[in-house]
Amino acid sequence: MADDSGRTLVLFRHAKSAWPDVADHDRPLARRGIRAAPAMGRWLREAGLLPGQVLCSTARRARETWQFAQAGLAATPPVTFDARIYEAAAPDLLAVIREVPPATGTLLLIGHNPAIEDLALLLATAPGAAAGPVAAGAAPGDMERMRSKFPTAAIAVLKFHGGWPGLAPGQARLTAFVTPRDLGSGSSEG
Repeated sequence: MADDSGRTLVLFRHAKSAWPDVADHDRPLARRGIRAAPAMGRWLREAGLLPGQVLCSTARRARETWQFAQAGLAATPPVTFDARIYEAAAPDLLAVIREVPPATGTLLLIGHNPAIEDLALLLATAPGAAAGPVAAGAAPGDMERMRSKFPTAAIAVLKFHGGWPGLAPGQARLTAFVTPRDLGSGSSEG
């Protein structure tokens, strides 16, 4: 695949988690998250966004999000559980993404806020611009919705040209921002 080929980055915030008396890394999904994750996987399948690679946080809620989303996706792309995604900041996630093999056309990254939201905004907003580039393919207002709130189980789809190592702020176009509520899969708060 040539370096100027189009790439798709799918940023998926883990589904709603429960708050039992366990370490943060070990928190499981709540019932609402268990309902939302497969719906988001089905949306990915229906949107034709089959990932060539999945990078997932090692946190239990992220791993379970992938488990349930994969059932809705009805596919088994290669997955890497990467400890660097847990508690990462947006620049840390970008560094992980830049290591993705060049043959990967679509990458799905499952992680946590605020890093997922911050990375989506960083990539889709031109440096020094308040609104960022036109979100070609995204619904009107998606950029503002994403900027306002990136709820659990939400997905931002970003497209760009070039290779993963060259991905930089302001280089991607937001083409979709979807929440469980958009799909009628229950509340998408928090």
